[in-house]
Amino acid sequence: MPDDVSPAPNRYGAAAHRHAPQHPSPPITRPSAIPSPPPSPFAPGPAAPAPERLRVVVADDNPVVRAGLGVLLSGRADIQVVAEAADGREAYEKTLEHRPDVVLLDVRMPNVDGISALPHLVGLAPVLMLTYSRESEIVHEALRLGAGGYLVHGEFTANQLVQAVRDTKDGRANFTVTAADALLAHMRHGTPPQRGPLPEGLGSALATAPAPPPTHTAEPSESLSQLQPVVGQSSVSGGSVPTPNRQQYGLSSREVEVMDLIASGMSNQQIAATCFISEKTVKNHINRIFTKLHSATRSEAIAHWLGTAPRNPGRRP
Repeated sequence: MPDDVSPAPNRYGAAAHRHAPQHPSPPITRPSAIPSPPPSPFAPGPAAPAPERLRVVVADDNPVVRAGLGVLLSGRADIQVVAEAADGREAYEKTLEHRPDVVLLDVRMPNVDGISALPHLVGLAPVLMLTYSRESEIVHEALRLGAGGYLVHGEFTANQLVQAVRDTKDGRANFTVTAADALLAHMRHGTPPQRGPLPEGLGSALATAPAPPPTHTAEPSESLSQLQPVVGQSSVSGGSVPTPNRQQYGLSSREVEVMDLIASGMSNQQIAATCFISEKTVKNHINRIFTKLHSATRSEAIAHWLGTAPRNPGRRP
């Protein structure tokens, strides 16, 4: 067959093709661009301010401890170590300069120890004792002078320390096991411990230095400064103080424990933490104690409890 011979038309009159006709591809549609939102008629507001960080001064004579605490605390988003101190005098100067939210204070430091500096620091900022010193006399004296808590190294985790710092700023007390046991050991004797020389002569420096005016005031019923003169009267004043007959008041064993803690100068928050009860329960105990001691204030109750209240023939003791 010649090459130019065309295929015969089919019955429909069209030439036959060797391949079936292909259907045309549908047109490609591209998604239209998403329209931009119309511009807002309102000007953008100011960015929300970053929350203020909790400012801390660390006082410890060991530079390794100071450095470790600085890294640990400043690594938290809400805490900043603003200054470090190697002794009590420097702690006072740094606190006076920076006005921190919390002071972490060691006990045994050269020149001016923590117990000596403590009464001058508490007028400037809340103080959390952070130390290796675990003697019960030191624990009791630190709390009597106004410390907001007592932590012994080796008895807390990093997270517990961070939370204790936050709690101290908010007025909540924290104690490690040794510190809590030391307080309870004193209270179980039934009488507050007699003040005497502390180990290694602690608390002897800065004894006559004037304390700065406090920047914050406490409620009259909670002020440690109002209770300290009464407590001191029973232990350092001249002459003999008669032993009070405490059985006449009819206090329960728990009320005796709470009253001893009140006489030691502790606040309701500190008592609650020491006795592992709520502050509401502490207040209930105190109301019953005041009724049994015929007292209207903490100072008056302490005076009756320590036997230093003046005798009034027209009133029951």
